[in-house]
Amino acid sequence: MEKKLYFCNLIENFIAKVMLQDLKKRYLATLKSPETEDWLDYRVVRPLCYFLAVFFAKLNIHPNAVTIASMFIGAASSIFLMHGSYYYEGWQGLWLNVVGILLLCWADIFDCTDGQLARLTGKKSRLGRILDGMAGYTWFFPIYVLLMFRFYHYHSLEFSLLGIPDTEQNALIATAVVTALALYSGFVCMGPQQRLADYYIQIHLFMLKGEKGSELDSSEQQQKAYDETPAEGNRLWKYFLKTYVDYTRKQEKSTPEFQKLLKTLREQYGNAGNMPTEIRQELLRESRRIMPWNAMLTFNFRSAVFFLFCLVDLPVGNFLFEIFALGLLTYCINRHHEACCRRIMERFKALSLKSEN
Repeated sequence: MEKKLYFCNLIENFIAKVMLQDLKKRYLATLKSPETEDWLDYRVVRPLCYFLAVFFAKLNIHPNAVTIASMFIGAASSIFLMHGSYYYEGWQGLWLNVVGILLLCWADIFDCTDGQLARLTGKKSRLGRILDGMAGYTWFFPIYVLLMFRFYHYHSLEFSLLGIPDTEQNALIATAVVTALALYSGFVCMGPQQRLADYYIQIHLFMLKGEKGSELDSSEQQQKAYDETPAEGNRLWKYFLKTYVDYTRKQEKSTPEFQKLLKTLREQYGNAGNMPTEIRQELLRESRRIMPWNAMLTFNFRSAVFFLFCLVDLPVGNFLFEIFALGLLTYCINRHHEACCRRIMERFKALSLKSEN
């Protein structure tokens, strides 16, 4: 009897292990790459999104519908984050801010789910890629606008720290300054920072998996798609395509050395995916070094800092953090990757000259 139970337990453990391995395999297939995920995404967010993706797939919900839902949920968080937190509105204000934070996290979960759902169901599309890039802007534009409103009504903490008299005139001047900071932070810092972070993820996936395993789109290809799309009956679609042309063009403008290397590899080998293994490995090695830092430009780290500033009633600090701290980090990441591409390009040219001689 004991032997029978022992063998039954062995069989049950084996089946459970096989099922877990199969589940893990299916989960990993929905990720772009574990190397491009930070610890929180890989261990918590992505597994949750996988089960949501499976659920949505059974209901035949399209990935783009999930993306659009995330936009509305993220934008709705601004209504709660416009309130002062505990310092100004007590426990009610604190809980309203917590609700806003939870809504923004919910929006991010849906924004992660749409990509996993697309990979799970094979329903990938150019529109999905465009909507995914627009999601963050859709969330943070109303949030930043209402944070200006929040500052105008709740600023005594900042004024007391800086020793500024709390008068109506000073409030208007300070709000104008904060508005300028918010605009600069959102349009000049956050947008380009996230755009570049996304591009480096796609470069990493390109080196890791090749053309088919990445979404390393070129502005030339997107411009061609835009030009070939008739205007009649496609005005909205052409607008989306135009925004994506601009998006990819700005990514390329920020990475001139990588663009030179990519162009040379394509001219030399017909397809950059056919590059020599040693070049691929060196680019991957350098890319792996910047991925943990690159992750700090994406949602989790950036939003954790933003949440902290909102909860302690100093949301203006988030604008300064994005401008100076994340601005410096973006500059260092960009400079490091560009230097790597320049170094490989120079060595590639030297080898070409040597072979010609």
